[in-house]
Amino acid sequence: MPSQHISEELLLALKANKPYAQLVNDIAAIDRQALDAELNDDNKKKAFWINAYNSFFLILRKHQNIDKSKIYLDKLIDIAGQKMSLDDIEHGIIRKYRIKKSLGYLPNWFAASWIKKWAVDEIDYRIHFALNCGAVSCPPIAFYNSDHIDHQLETATYSFLESEVNINDQEKTAEISKLFFWYHGDFGGNSGIRQVIKKYLKRDISGYKISYAPYDFSEDLNNFM
Repeated sequence: MPSQHISEELLLALKANKPYAQLVNDIAAIDRQALDAELNDDNKKKAFWINAYNSFFLILRKHQNIDKSKIYLDKLIDIAGQKMSLDDIEHGIIRKYRIKKSLGYLPNWFAASWIKKWAVDEIDYRIHFALNCGAVSCPPIAFYNSDHIDHQLETATYSFLESEVNINDQEKTAEISKLFFWYHGDFGGNSGIRQVIKKYLKRDISGYKISYAPYDFSEDLNNFM
């Protein structure tokens, strides 16, 4: 089975509450050179790693009940024989080795060589509407396929913004998700954020005051699209 299909099948098994242990073994046993050859463009990388991230978050938090403080930092995941953490996947691979708390502005030039090898070539801000951290305010979990991922990410972005952005034209304010603050640089700063909202919601908020909505960290481990 191709590597990207394994990560998708793992996520599907978790949604359906089916046995998933063999798929975890399969993803650990992937030949590293085969993975390198298969994930040869950003669409394939994003599909594989988004599905893997969302799968292993559910495994570690929902099924193994590991504390959140550990699942992001501890290397509890084995993919192609490489031990890694959720942060390695998100901030290292999917976000092209950005320093976690730099708001998306600083690369980590000291990232491990395997992270740099597997990382995407370009950061795609839409991934922030695809990764799920088990909180109520997180985007829902969907299943990504490299052949359709551009359309899927467009849909996920539009859906999230439509439900999470509150614009008051009378007061000229826009309340948006805290994701835009935490990953400010990924979105291109304030001007980039305004362009994203204009693109997807067809609303021009030039001159509007932007604020960030409180993030609801209450746990929701079954938020599938």
